Amino acid sequence: MIGSELSDGDFWRFSALVHEKCGIELHEGKKELVRARLSKRLREGGFKDFRAYYKFLTEDESGDELVRMLDAISTNLTSFFREEKHFDFLKNTVLPSCVAENGRYKRLRAWSAGCSSGEEPYSLAICVLEYFGDSLPFDTKILATDISTKVLARAKTGIYSSDRLAKIPKPTLRKYFQKGYGSQEGRFRVKRSIKDMIKYQRFNLMDSFPFRETFNFVFCRNVMIYFNKQTQQMLVNKFYDCLVDGGYLLIGHSESLTGIDHGFKYIKPTVYHKQ
Repeated sequence: MIGSELSDGDFWRFSALVHEKCGIELHEGKKELVRARLSKRLREGGFKDFRAYYKFLTEDESGDELVRMLDAISTNLTSFFREEKHFDFLKNTVLPSCVAENGRYKRLRAWSAGCSSGEEPYSLAICVLEYFGDSLPFDTKILATDISTKVLARAKTGIYSSDRLAKIPKPTLRKYFQKGYGSQEGRFRVKRSIKDMIKYQRFNLMDSFPFRETFNFVFCRNVMIYFNKQTQQMLVNKFYDCLVDGGYLLIGHSESLTGIDHGFKYIKPTVYHKQ
């Protein structure tokens, strides 16, 4: 079968390429995952084996296939209001601090870094609206980025099956989602008022941060677990620089900044404050 065998040498070449391009660390235990996910790219592109595919990737000046390859490799696991304690902290601490600083900044900016299929940024938007009520007291925008074009396209639609929304209380569901009928039975679409708060774009966290504005808080959860310590340190310090004074960084519960040199103040597990 075309491309069925992935040698150790080919695996480590792909591993080095992925690390160079997006910082993801693929250890030996990921060999079967790489083989399974890239085999489809081999079949679709008509490549005879992994070596031929690697050669094409490194010589393709357009970079289009590299984006497709990274789409295939990156893992995207998410849900609405995942890790609820973060949203409680957002409501009880972060948003009140934004109100206190409103005279200073006159806007609220948030970043969902590694937003996957959109559940996190939509959850953030709902949390903000629930806290402030129908009318926001200041200009509010949420940036949502991911390296995968595939999940970003899904996120932009704002359409989810009912099983993905099972944990959302029915009053919240009715308030922020439109129920589908007919051919869309069993599906829900995020309402325009929510979608308008969010800007989706493809972004590689290994690139320099081009943002003109600083953020009040950044959610980067369950992303850094794929990076080595050196890459984590580089990223954490870039997050520090793109936050307002008094801003917050929230990371995943399987992650820690232990062993990383940074300027954040530790608040509690997974929550860090720029003072």
